[in-house]
Amino acid sequence: MRNFAYTVVDVFTDRALEGNAVAVFTDARALREEEFQRLARETNLSETTFILPREAAIEREHGVKVRIFTVAEELPFAGHPTLGTASVIRGGTGASCVELDLLVGKIPVEFACELGPSFGTMRQRDPEFGQIHRREDIARFTNLRSEDLRDDVPIQTVSTGMAFAIVPVKTLAALQNLRFDYPRSFEYSQGTDAKLFFFVSTETVNAQADVHARMIFYNGEDPATGSASGCCAAWLVKHGVAKPGQRVVIEQGLECRRPSRIVVSADRDGDAIVDVRVGGSVVEVARGTFTLS
Repeated sequence: MRNFAYTVVDVFTDRALEGNAVAVFTDARALREEEFQRLARETNLSETTFILPREAAIEREHGVKVRIFTVAEELPFAGHPTLGTASVIRGGTGASCVELDLLVGKIPVEFACELGPSFGTMRQRDPEFGQIHRREDIARFTNLRSEDLRDDVPIQTVSTGMAFAIVPVKTLAALQNLRFDYPRSFEYSQGTDAKLFFFVSTETVNAQADVHARMIFYNGEDPATGSASGCCAAWLVKHGVAKPGQRVVIEQGLECRRPSRIVVSADRDGDAIVDVRVGGSVVEVARGTFTLS
């Protein structure tokens, strides 16, 4: 029999049973290829990660190798699994930085004790800006009208490793009442460069937040989407909604009763948007072992 230890952490929260959960398998070297996806389906979380330890010298140069799976597929990058996995690797060592080797490349996660004992910040890849989408096309797979979407800033695809269309909604009420038809959105996305859709409003529930966000995909509503939040930070700065280097707090997950707090920023270098950072707290909630034959 083969035993595989795992840890479950809640990410983008400092309270257990809030934020977005990820299961982290701490040594997946003995897994067979098909078992990665099967275990991700078994945990049934939005993402599950698998650490593949290597020699210390290789990890110092390239980072700790990690694979990320949803219940349906392997991902090149995802935000809350990156932050959660880095926190598990950091453990009680107190390391100030953990570097992960993901399919998308090396992603550093820095920990700052002054922001909390488990507050980490990842630096994402520089963003790529893609297609601009028509409001009426987006409205077709929601209950929103075109007039509910802002017309002073574009609906645009942004990628820092995963592509999201950032969809600005005029009011908090419209965003809270959003109904989303995933099959129709998937059909639309096949002819575009957007993989998923991140709906945002600058009207918020909490006075301490700057942006209210929602993201719904094939596995339901996501309580916190770190990859999309980085794309959102880049979009905010590019289109003048936020200033370069400004600290922006995104609230997400309120509608699915998993409140999350995501702290983001992005900077500008001439016409380029750079230095995209996404941070939040991590809380350990469970440990266990899977036993496979």
